[in-house]
Amino acid sequence: MADKVTKLNSMRLLDSNNVPYEVMTYADDGSDHHDAAEVATFIGIPVHEVYKTLVVLPASGGKPVLVMIAADQHLDLKKFAANIGQKKMVMATHAEAEKLTSLKVGGIGALALVAKNWPVYLDKPAESLEKINVSAGQRGINLRLPVKDLIRVLKAKVVEAT
Repeated sequence: MADKVTKLNSMRLLDSNNVPYEVMTYADDGSDHHDAAEVATFIGIPVHEVYKTLVVLPASGGKPVLVMIAADQHLDLKKFAANIGQKKMVMATHAEAEKLTSLKVGGIGALALVAKNWPVYLDKPAESLEKINVSAGQRGINLRLPVKDLIRVLKAKVVEAT
């Protein structure tokens, strides 16, 4: 699984914060993006341990936020908005997400976007896991790391989002 890959900014960030991680790769066949549940199958990890990063926007305008939820879950926009003190949140379209992040859908990862200083939220069930898989910021590459370290490095707020 852990093919030799070029060191990405997300990996450098983890290295600089002394966070242990495992690189998990899967074939990116160039087709439309693979969803996080498919990625779990490709890399042989339980689907509830693979977290997808979603780009969400305040309906009234303002700075986008990132919310990380398990691959087998769906974001509850109303609950999420209430839990972060917003009236209404909307999902970014694929085109908007790619334009805002400069990353391809299927490879959007919060660790690769730290320099943008976006608020990052992690769905509460992640706290019950020791490790989770998240995108490294490039299609075909996931990182498996301790949840507590992910929260620390991202300065993520844990909320109920699903």
